Amino acid sequence: MTARKVGLVGTGVIGAGWAVRVLARGYDVVAWDPADGAEDRLRAAVERAWPSAIRLGLFPGADPDRLRWARGPEEVAESADWVQESAPEDESAKRPLLRSLDAAADPSAVIASSSSGLLPSRLAEGLSHPERLLIGHPFNPVYLLPLVEVVPGEATSDETVAAAVAHYDDLVMHPLVVRNEVEGYLSDRLQEALWRENLHLVNDGAATTAELDDAIVYGPGLRWAAMGTNLTFHLAGGHAGIRHMLRQFGPALKLPWTRLEAPELTEDLVEAMAAGCEDQAAGRSIAELERQRDDSLLAVMRALRASGIGAGRLIAEREARILAAGAAAEPWRPGAPVAAPLELYTATVEPDWVDYNGHMTEWAFLAAFGWASDALFRYVGIDEAYRAGGHSYYTVETHLNHRREASEGERLQITTQVLGSDAKRLHIFHTMHRGDAGGGEVVCTGEQMLVHVDTGVGRGAPLLDGPAAAVAAIGAAHASMPVPPEAGRRMAIGARD
Repeated sequence: MTARKVGLVGTGVIGAGWAVRVLARGYDVVAWDPADGAEDRLRAAVERAWPSAIRLGLFPGADPDRLRWARGPEEVAESADWVQESAPEDESAKRPLLRSLDAAADPSAVIASSSSGLLPSRLAEGLSHPERLLIGHPFNPVYLLPLVEVVPGEATSDETVAAAVAHYDDLVMHPLVVRNEVEGYLSDRLQEALWRENLHLVNDGAATTAELDDAIVYGPGLRWAAMGTNLTFHLAGGHAGIRHMLRQFGPALKLPWTRLEAPELTEDLVEAMAAGCEDQAAGRSIAELERQRDDSLLAVMRALRASGIGAGRLIAEREARILAAGAAAEPWRPGAPVAAPLELYTATVEPDWVDYNGHMTEWAFLAAFGWASDALFRYVGIDEAYRAGGHSYYTVETHLNHRREASEGERLQITTQVLGSDAKRLHIFHTMHRGDAGGGEVVCTGEQMLVHVDTGVGRGAPLLDGPAAAVAAIGAAHASMPVPPEAGRRMAIGARD
């Protein structure tokens, strides 16, 4: 999508989460909230969450300074091409606010409510353009969790639903279209069932809040990160799958294992829940718990990246899109000039790239050079489609030479030189410079030898014609460049024959 401006009305926990996700995408945000001090709280929330956004990955142009505060909801609607309303979950408050937004916004702009359970058809009553209203229900923290439930109302047009799916996909989220307009939608209804049972168990004195959280954290919660309830139970049936599982465990559904009716929320139960959670927090502030939550979510999502499962698939997709969006050069075309050296990749030193000394650690240098190699691959035409066709470059040898230290938040530019190539092999040399432009202080160099592989048979194979022509053109353009002194260097102590 082209550069966009997203309007946010309501900047509490959810609205602030939307702000971080949109700003991290590299778009402008115009926001408003009627509460006193709301602007200061929003900017503080963005600042607190920004390190997590950096670790998830920033698109080109991502900048907290692209947040502008509006004087009212009408100004938000007039200046944005997408409006996300995140007012409190109160239909009597949302409806007049949505009418104001509807009256001020361009008819082509979609208005989405972050409601977690209200019916969009009721929210759309009285609007001049009810066809452009729907629910876009995210999950906290919005800037990390990718799920967003898209719930159309009776008057919502198919074009609006398609625009919502495209919008949330552009934010690298997982838009789940709820086919039937039901209160609570899908995810919250599932969470509500677990929550009600949780309250009953505490109310009955059967367990503490910590014990119930442990029952999820150390067991099904780990499975749910990759598989939902249904697929998890499908595996419980062994080779026969869920049919066997239901036949074996189905009779237990008649047993009084659960009590889905919520217990009366007495003051004693409220205090028991509060005391239990405060004990679990053990003096940690909400900000500290948020950071631990963010760290844990990022670790789980990144752990799933290689498998391509669930949120891990979107982590990989986000990285690919960021790389494509930040490409310093268009893919090579026959006859196009080639820079010597190539400047294809820039990065910011992320918080988890640094060690206990506060300096970028070795694996992070390898990761950065790996992304630089990936940028080179894309430049020569080796992308997802090429790999899906059964071919890719594999690294067979890497040498690093460290010159300087790099610290969190520093900008790095990597330049790339092709030292040689043949039908199957590619010899490249990366130089990492401090700053946004090649030519700054050298921090590290990385030399790589790669082999082109037919992944179907697991053996080396000649590069296909398009990338082969690009590699040849780069090699010719780089032939006159001096060979870096680190190239081919080996480690030794003392003289060797």
